[in-house]
Amino acid sequence: MCLNIFLCFLTILGSLYAYGGRFQFASYYGDHMVLQKAPERAVLWGYGPDNAEVTVFLSGGPVTNNAPAVSVAAGIWRVTLVPMEAGGPYNVTAVLQNNHSITLTDVLFGDVWLCGGQSNMAFTTSQVFNASEELALASKFPQVRIFMAALEQSDTELTDLAGVEVPWSVPTAKLLGGGDFKHYSAVCWMFGRHLYKVLKYPIGLVTSCWGGTPVEAWSSPRALQHCDLDRINGFPMPYTPSMYLSVWTNSLLWNAMIHPLLNMTIKGAIWYQGEANTDYNQKKYSCSFPSMIDDWRMAFHQSSGGQTAPDFPFGFVQVSTYRKASLSEGFPNIRWHQTADYGFAPNLRMKNTFMAVAMDLGDEMSPFGSIHPRDKQDVAYRLSLGARAVAYGEEGVSFQGPFPSRVLVNDQYINVTYDQRVSVTQSKDIFQICCSVVRVPCDSLSLWVPAPIMQWGLSAIQVSTNYCSLNHVAGLRYAWRDWPCDFKACPVYSADGVLPAPPFTLNRWPDKR
Repeated sequence: MCLNIFLCFLTILGSLYAYGGRFQFASYYGDHMVLQKAPERAVLWGYGPDNAEVTVFLSGGPVTNNAPAVSVAAGIWRVTLVPMEAGGPYNVTAVLQNNHSITLTDVLFGDVWLCGGQSNMAFTTSQVFNASEELALASKFPQVRIFMAALEQSDTELTDLAGVEVPWSVPTAKLLGGGDFKHYSAVCWMFGRHLYKVLKYPIGLVTSCWGGTPVEAWSSPRALQHCDLDRINGFPMPYTPSMYLSVWTNSLLWNAMIHPLLNMTIKGAIWYQGEANTDYNQKKYSCSFPSMIDDWRMAFHQSSGGQTAPDFPFGFVQVSTYRKASLSEGFPNIRWHQTADYGFAPNLRMKNTFMAVAMDLGDEMSPFGSIHPRDKQDVAYRLSLGARAVAYGEEGVSFQGPFPSRVLVNDQYINVTYDQRVSVTQSKDIFQICCSVVRVPCDSLSLWVPAPIMQWGLSAIQVSTNYCSLNHVAGLRYAWRDWPCDFKACPVYSADGVLPAPPFTLNRWPDKR
């Protein structure tokens, strides 16, 4: 790990000067990989002796592709291929001035997705419910290829990955079940599998994640400065198993595990993180998370020479649960901040995003701790619905749970109208109202009391205001607890019972500052 400034300098110097001038591809190119298909153009790069010419060509597939010769500069060569339709396999050969060549074999063209976050993204396929059945499916999806960056840190931005945990591979049960929190990410793998079943062409999955990490570690100094977080540095962990560090500092993982990937052309990204920020810069998360997304988009677009879209689709998991009886509002607050305080995605601040709600997937008996629920199948499926609708524009795909479109308040009840039909079960306390004698915004210190569900219709729910009879009803919130409901048993779902309504909090008299 690049914790020493001098060692980091040597690492960068080694990258720039091509490992002594050896001719090779960069670390994340390899046999069995997936390159981004048309309309985008895949970028290839590697190392070689200065001023030498490199030519790249494709062979073995239905289409041949020769790229113009490029010169090696500062030890690095780089080629942008012409757009290639989905398919393969191809051999990708780089030739150094007609006297030395290196070849990648079994290369496919498809969509490349980056999977990032903390331990719930690192949670492997061997840890999920029905793991043996899930692992047995590996051989049925040979065109969903996997890659994983090694756990590395750096105080400065690296040009290339310092290590690779899983090189590009055809999936096997052994690779997918390579040890707890090691490889391979269950959410990433199952997400890719769902996409392949719909799209019917290759999917490349690139995982770069680390358990116990805050968003600040994955954010560039630019993104942190945007939220006035560049001066706040050092996240102490409440527990330090071997997979975690005791303290995280800003941009360590951006430098070592994201920045090196920027030259790669990608289709989009999915993200499962937020737990570490429930008690660290929590109130800033509504700025830091959207800013990280914006910055990743800008950086991938620029570094790929404009090939990765400047607004590439970004999906994320709204955090699940932790402590069943907890009164802490850390988890509900982060769920809200993950949406930039809108409650849903995409929204005006977070365009071209999609969200998988997971607060109904709590797992109190998880042997990996209740913060690590084992049902990753539903998480991946819900993410895939969002990708189909947002990233691929598939019509008729429902990917969002019900969200209020109108709220009417009177002396006896509140009528909540949703933006779609709902499936409802009775609850005495999933809704809460804020009672106030003055017309001011409500917050966590305000008086919140239960608002029992009275009745419901096709797309509306009526809740009681009786517990607020002597005061103004100043706010309404839904599922605002760490563990709001039992497994797949929240009171409000889409009409088909598939997608849970996300939590929300509404102020009748919002702060106008």
